[in-house]
Amino acid sequence: MLRFGRENGRAPVIFIPSLINPPQVLDLSEGRSMLRHMAAAGHDAYLVDWGHPASEDRHLGLDGHVTGRLLPMLAALPRPPILVGYCLGGSLAIGAAALMEVQAVATIAAPWQFDGFPPADRELIASLWNNAKPTCERLGYVPMEVLQSGFWALDPARTIQKYAAFASMETGSEAERAFLAVEDWANGGAPLTFAAGEDLFEKFYAANLPGQLQWRVADQIADPAALACSTLSIRSSTDRIVPAGAAPALDGGFTLDLGHVGMIVGGKSRNLLWKPLSEWLSTHGG
Repeated sequence: MLRFGRENGRAPVIFIPSLINPPQVLDLSEGRSMLRHMAAAGHDAYLVDWGHPASEDRHLGLDGHVTGRLLPMLAALPRPPILVGYCLGGSLAIGAAALMEVQAVATIAAPWQFDGFPPADRELIASLWNNAKPTCERLGYVPMEVLQSGFWALDPARTIQKYAAFASMETGSEAERAFLAVEDWANGGAPLTFAAGEDLFEKFYAANLPGQLQWRVADQIADPAALACSTLSIRSSTDRIVPAGAAPALDGGFTLDLGHVGMIVGGKSRNLLWKPLSEWLSTHGG
């Protein structure tokens, strides 16, 4: 884990990114860093880096990422943490909280109720996986190109629009630098292990095991309603990657009018997400 805060007697706040892209979106640049904002606000903030899977990790599923990767890191902390999971990291945070004591859990644009995705999107994702699965199985991993093609297919018009906007940006401008930083992040992820990809596409998207309370982590059902801590679900009404209807139903929450990435690094993210999340963390010991 990468540390952004300092020991202050508060609960450590562990930011858990998705497995699908590098963790740097939460620390994109000096001026667009949720983690640096949290550290400046006094939180003892950490960022999980999932690293790059090795060939022997091909059988490491999503549950294995919780039990074999995440829980050992959390066990080394001096006190029970607060978990903040972004995208698929939020789903894994719920799985971890089902197995260990935590102070609180917050999810940001986390997929949980997969029947909250439009049926056409789920059919598109299923087709993508059916075509890619034989090659991925031979490789032992799911390349980033497979995942990216799925993101592009979900909203092709938006992909075209963002590159059209980039063409009109002034060379060397802050807008151009921000665009390039996001694109470098989005296209630089490590592959998923084959087992994690199989879990994501077949157990999550196709079968909706989390939403039906059938996803087991170390033989424990991951049930957000059964967590013995305060919980918060942050979602977006304009997110095509994880629609608001797919977010977990937690104790508290709010809905933003920002995109999946824009809510983290956009111009409005500081006031609409970073600050209210920081206040919530403070009220729960973080």
